[in-house]
Amino acid sequence: MVFAVARTGRFLVEEDPLQHADAIAVLAGSVMDRPLAAVDLYKQGYAPIVVLTRDRPEFGEIELAQRGIMIPSKADAQRDALIKLGVPANAIVLPDRIHDNTAQEAQTFRALAMQHGWHRLIVVTSLYHTRRAAFAIRRELKGTGIDVEMHATEYEPLHPDRWWSTREDLRDVLDEGAKLIAYEFGLGA
Repeated sequence: MVFAVARTGRFLVEEDPLQHADAIAVLAGSVMDRPLAAVDLYKQGYAPIVVLTRDRPEFGEIELAQRGIMIPSKADAQRDALIKLGVPANAIVLPDRIHDNTAQEAQTFRALAMQHGWHRLIVVTSLYHTRRAAFAIRRELKGTGIDVEMHATEYEPLHPDRWWSTREDLRDVLDEGAKLIAYEFGLGA
């Protein structure tokens, strides 16, 4: 039992060997950890396109907008940073759709892949999110012939072999573990 609990952090990690792809798809959820990994992959020549997604704005952002104060969304800030880091603006795809979860992002990836004739995507996310994200995205792309390779950002200091030792790891493993169980029972969106 103790061994199984200790391996929980490692179980949540699903990374694939990377091959050249048509696009690098960055899941929302962090401000720059995931986009930084996408920049690295882009510069290494893994794909000619980086796809960013918009997530639901926080309540405070909505409240600021209602008070007439506009701040850049996370996705807009990510796009601007990618450009400053050397990714050409015409190599960045940023759909207008607001996403509330990974399954909705998977729908967007499917639509983009079908529209552009993409056959392989590298999906960048957080280390502990890789298994659940792979489940949701592969479920959405089933039967399309589109391959997905999962890649965890190296810009988050997470420790899957000792996940219980830091607050961030503990929180992330418990959160992702519960969500993965919900997905396995068909409850996850």
